[in-house]
Amino acid sequence: MKTVTDQDIRETKITDIFCPGCGAPAKFDILKQEYHCAYCGGSVEIGEACRQKEGFRKIRTKKLQDDVAGFHLVHTRCSGCGAEIVFGESEAVSDCAFCGRSLVRSEYLNTEGLPEFVIPFAITEEEAKERLRAWCGKNRGKQEAKHLLPRIDELKGFYLPYELVRGPVHMQVSRMDSARKYSCEGFMENEFVNRSKQLDNLLLDGMEPFDMDSLTEFDFAYVAGHRVKISDISDQMLETRAAEETADAYTPAVREILETRAVKVDADVGSALRLPVLLPVYYISLDEGTMAAVNGQTGKVSVRSEKERHYYFLPWWLKAILMTAALGGILYAALLLFGMGYGDRLLITGATTLVFLIVMLCLYSDTTKNSFSVEAGHEIFVSEGPGFHRERGRLVPDDKELKRRTGVPVFFMNIKDVYRPVVLKFTTPGRVLKMLIRALVVLFLPVILTLFFNGFDTGSLHMTNYAVWFCIMVPVVPVYFVKFGIVELHERPIIYTINNKGRKRRYRGKLRA
Repeated sequence: MKTVTDQDIRETKITDIFCPGCGAPAKFDILKQEYHCAYCGGSVEIGEACRQKEGFRKIRTKKLQDDVAGFHLVHTRCSGCGAEIVFGESEAVSDCAFCGRSLVRSEYLNTEGLPEFVIPFAITEEEAKERLRAWCGKNRGKQEAKHLLPRIDELKGFYLPYELVRGPVHMQVSRMDSARKYSCEGFMENEFVNRSKQLDNLLLDGMEPFDMDSLTEFDFAYVAGHRVKISDISDQMLETRAAEETADAYTPAVREILETRAVKVDADVGSALRLPVLLPVYYISLDEGTMAAVNGQTGKVSVRSEKERHYYFLPWWLKAILMTAALGGILYAALLLFGMGYGDRLLITGATTLVFLIVMLCLYSDTTKNSFSVEAGHEIFVSEGPGFHRERGRLVPDDKELKRRTGVPVFFMNIKDVYRPVVLKFTTPGRVLKMLIRALVVLFLPVILTLFFNGFDTGSLHMTNYAVWFCIMVPVVPVYFVKFGIVELHERPIIYTINNKGRKRRYRGKLRA
């Protein structure tokens, strides 16, 4: 058993869950689905962890209610886009930074829409303008840079409303070409979900992440002299956003495990801690449609393109035809290069292309739900390299680039009526080799049988006798190998169960659907 040191206590964060036994921060154990204390061995269930924060949040809410009387804030609603912003009482109300229209003052603000935590601004407005100016200099060929550069002084600082999601995540994942679904567990370290309707999610995602070491309890002193955007989305929309962004964060890892890009991930963050926070952002929106955001903590720049890009989604059968045409064209060109005659080129290319078409139709049939569609979206440009921090009053680059962290997903399966953590393996080298050997055996089955019965006398073999068999099996075998064999592998994965000590053991029993 470890001993809790003063350093451990100093390094704890607001979002930490604490062991009721020794008071040390507890880490979440995905295998056991509980928070585990590395110092005394104690544990904290997910429900108890949420109750810990609920008590803390009630204390924070009471403090905000007591403090609000000492601050004169004005709740302002934009008559154009509906954005709600908090100003100091003495501040002049001008134009909305989000759509450019005039603002109309309304009643005094209550504490209902204010958060409980905040990451304070770490760079000044002038430093943020310099970061945006530097981006424009490096991207001077872009139309967005040409429009932003003369209007950088319009960049303004805002505290924007977010929801911090931290904790266990429950997911249902599946391949789109398979009927089998898997339960998957994860842990979100720190995911920020935008709580504003008017702002572009992709633009704000581009300037993340934030350094969580600066997260602190909200105090009105932090917003003095700054505009504050109020949360204006419904609880239902917030739930949907949180689930979608969590699913997006885990999708790359799920794709790698299931060995395909065609995956579906449904996330449930109901067991995670959800804390409303304010994040520091410098923001500018131009009439041309250009939007830019500068991270008020790290100085990272995110710029939205003026023009929309159109993305074309093709139906699966059209993809197969186009791929077949490309392969047929390459084959025809290769035969022409080797000097083959016109008639022979057409015959060989036509016969081979037919095989290609069958294989490609089978290959792309795992995306049968795809249909022709056109979607539009803006490209997001971001600044490269590490962020910045302040040393002795000066802004200096960080040693390392701050990156988002997503826990490794752990799959669970129903094994003998108990959901147990497992490791899944699909197309292992051994399985692929076995499938390849089987395919070759089927392809050359008549030849193998002939050799077996004639005592392996290769001299008596006449391959022309098997022409009909080869004409049938040459297209069939690739179809089996590419489609049905691969599907079979993914319907029957190799499973290793994991015990409490993290050791793996091969499971050879039957699976439940």
